[in-house]
Amino acid sequence: MSLYTACRAALIPLTRLAFGARVRGVERVPATGALVVAANHRSYLDPPLLGTWFPRVIHFMAKRELFEIPILGRLLGRVNAFPVERDRADLKSVRRALRLLKKGEVVGIFPEGRRNSDGAARARGGAVLIAATAGCPLLPVAIVNSDEALRRLRHSAVEIRIGEPMTFQGRERKLTKGELRDWTEQVAGAISALGAK
Repeated sequence: MSLYTACRAALIPLTRLAFGARVRGVERVPATGALVVAANHRSYLDPPLLGTWFPRVIHFMAKRELFEIPILGRLLGRVNAFPVERDRADLKSVRRALRLLKKGEVVGIFPEGRRNSDGAARARGGAVLIAATAGCPLLPVAIVNSDEALRRLRHSAVEIRIGEPMTFQGRERKLTKGELRDWTEQVAGAISALGAK
């Protein structure tokens, strides 16, 4: 059993008990094939919550600084995370994501690039660019109440809400800046709408 699978088995009952965690929209997740998952990011709990409750194994893009922390860095690698530079175009990480997608894996991205405690951060275009380049669907996901979970145990149920798959035309040609901007706004809007339901 992989560490990822073991963590998920332990965290499902634990997060259900502690935070009332649940997931909606599992039927919208393609059972196989390449997939980009794009989610909001309000709490440190978001990556483990999403990894626990999403029905497929996710390879997360995580900020490089986390991999420089002893023990944590090695642990992240064992649960399928890989580093990305947040403040510049990190072609190495993009290529790694594309290799995973070519194998039919799931890549998880937080489009805002960092935790966004007030909901005001603007989404970046990396998730759309990777999905369009790979020619695979992008699945918007809203993680609700994770920012309150540790402050208000059992008072606000944490919910992972999975939206409808989105597709972008870009595999056969280079995306324009306008397309990338417009599609990124569509993804951000879909995530926001899921969070408001």
